[in-house]
Amino acid sequence: MAGINTHAPKGERDPLRKLDATGFAPQLTRRSRSRVLHICLLSAAVVFVALAVTARMHGYSALDLNVTRAVQRYHGAAFANLMVLTSWIGFMPQVIVIGGAGAAGLFLMGLRWEAAALLFAGVANALGALVKVIVQRPRPTADLVQVFAELNSPGFPSGHVLSVTASGGFLVFLVYTLLKPTWWRTLMLTLLLAQISLMGLSRIYMGQHWFSDTLGAYLLGSLWLALTIRFYRWGKIHEHRG
Repeated sequence: MAGINTHAPKGERDPLRKLDATGFAPQLTRRSRSRVLHICLLSAAVVFVALAVTARMHGYSALDLNVTRAVQRYHGAAFANLMVLTSWIGFMPQVIVIGGAGAAGLFLMGLRWEAAALLFAGVANALGALVKVIVQRPRPTADLVQVFAELNSPGFPSGHVLSVTASGGFLVFLVYTLLKPTWWRTLMLTLLLAQISLMGLSRIYMGQHWFSDTLGAYLLGSLWLALTIRFYRWGKIHEHRG
């Protein structure tokens, strides 16, 4: 066909070879990293299912009880206020308002597919609600640990942690990949990662979830985050083609 040099060496016509020569990792390295990622995701899924089955069969474990009592043993005022504030952010309607504001901000900035993907990340809340109904694990009770406020919904997985891992994790992905290295980019990443990390601790401190509830939520949230990033990249490819 016209325009194609059929006499050029095969390596020069191979687009992957061209990518390798322009700063991308070699093809074998990319494949190896992809395999490692898939193994990690499969492992996370297996551990999550195991936790869900255990939560369905048992109210709590000795590890759950010991972790909660250890976390609640510290009574510093600043720490307590931080835990309460962190948990408060994850309740309704705050989580909806914050998520909606984030999507609206991205849309107004012209990042329409990023906004759509952030809303997709928020679907993790519905997935978590479905798992709660299936597992039906009771929350911690006041005769075992300190409970700041009793909640009637099932405990596994933690909705707070699931939401912040999926949606907050996707914001971390966007900030890290789209913005140039600056001090405020670093600040944004630090605040987002701190929120994700502290949410699980705050739910245990409040006596409203067991450790395994939060661990399961981090795993399920990570799986949904991986799906969200895949959905986002698929959309960006079709957006550019359109």
